Amino acid sequence: MPGQSCILPYSGHDKGSEDTFWGQIPMALALVPWESGHARQISAIDSLPASPLAIGSGLASPAGGSPRAREAALDALAQQCHACRSCSLALGRQRVVLSRGNPQARLMLIGEAPGAQEDELGQPFVGRSGQLLDQLLAAAGLDSHQDAYIANAVKCRPPGNRKPTTLELAACRPWLQQQIALVQPQVLVLVGATALQAVLGLKGPISQLRGQWQSLGGRACMPIFHPAYLLRNGSIEPGRPRDLTRADLVAVREHLLASR
Repeated sequence: MPGQSCILPYSGHDKGSEDTFWGQIPMALALVPWESGHARQISAIDSLPASPLAIGSGLASPAGGSPRAREAALDALAQQCHACRSCSLALGRQRVVLSRGNPQARLMLIGEAPGAQEDELGQPFVGRSGQLLDQLLAAAGLDSHQDAYIANAVKCRPPGNRKPTTLELAACRPWLQQQIALVQPQVLVLVGATALQAVLGLKGPISQLRGQWQSLGGRACMPIFHPAYLLRNGSIEPGRPRDLTRADLVAVREHLLASR
């Protein structure tokens, strides 16, 4: 891997909506103001009831705990998530797509929802977009298997790869809350405009919002272009979207190294 690893030791465990879905999280994950001046978009999803599994249920450990305890809790989370029938996406899925990467990592990437290959294999970002994402991470000195934990806002594939609905995001909200509470990442990378809107409620062109540090409960958040967009804009010339994304990920790595 180019450069120096910026993670804790790995112990071996091995595209969205304009609405925010963080209306009922505890103070540990509460939103704080952004320096960028963009307005947070509040909608009816904030008033939807949380599902029975929510942070504070005893499964998530905000203190982090030992790596073994964290992995056991993530395994329990996976079992409950695989049994989820909270929305209609469960009827058409092949697999629940929970995560890939290192649960001990200080970096967590969040995308929107699984595509066809993710639905088939049960892991996020494993198709062409995922391969490009791995390459971009590597170019920035980050290993997608060791240095990152990768998940989606929605765990089941929407039909035809459409954007998840507000209700689907709400149904999956507790799973993502649990993942963040258990993994305790220092940095969140929000992959694409819909992930940015879903997690932070920021509404605006990704071309203007990418590369600008945001904050979620004291965690640094970096929005980046979705690799599916980069596949359609493949130029590697300086200042083009792919080059800008590499620079954004370099900034993420530098932030992690500075906060060790």
